[in-house]
Amino acid sequence: MARNTYFVTGTDTGVGKTMASAAILEAARHLGKRTVAMKPIASGCDSTQDGLRNEDALILQGAITESLGYDIINPVALEPAIAPHVAAQQAGVSISAARLAGFCRGMQMRPADLMLVEGAGGWRVPLNERETYAAVPRELDIPVIMVVSLKLGCINHAVLTAEAIRADGLRLAGWVANRAEQEAMSCEQQTFDYLLAHLGAPCLGSLPWSPEADPVALSAHLNIGSLFEN
Repeated sequence: MARNTYFVTGTDTGVGKTMASAAILEAARHLGKRTVAMKPIASGCDSTQDGLRNEDALILQGAITESLGYDIINPVALEPAIAPHVAAQQAGVSISAARLAGFCRGMQMRPADLMLVEGAGGWRVPLNERETYAAVPRELDIPVIMVVSLKLGCINHAVLTAEAIRADGLRLAGWVANRAEQEAMSCEQQTFDYLLAHLGAPCLGSLPWSPEADPVALSAHLNIGSLFEN
């Protein structure tokens, strides 16, 4: 059974959740830990001879230590590159927090030291007309890792997301700063220092911009020991 399970969310879409998740998994591998990961629902999938495949889910599949089939990692694959709830409606697929949490519980039964569940977009991305993705980690009662893209406006987004996570009764276990763009934002160090002082959770590391987007190289910038302390 997975000993430590975390939900990975972002302050927005496109902040680097998948690359941060893959880097965490590679860092865990370096520590000799067994890892599994999921992206329960993914839109923007490509049609292949093997079926619908999502780039982010494939990256996770390549970063984990355990051998898992694609359909286990990404059980709900949707082709349109739009919000998951709209993509599901167009595909005639019904999604709910309970259904996605069920997939995750199945994964949790597998032996592993670390399991990551990557969300979609930010904390309040809709799943349907009644639920947002935040209901999944609530259903599972698991702590959260937040990915923050270092760009103008990130302080507001990060603080609000951290507040929402805690308001939903979950623990913010840590956060990862990620430079998603080549050019550094103005006053990047001051922004980072503010987040360090005000997010109230350990910073697991700061990922530099990388044109190769290599999770193995990026994992050297992380310190994830706190994820195994519980």
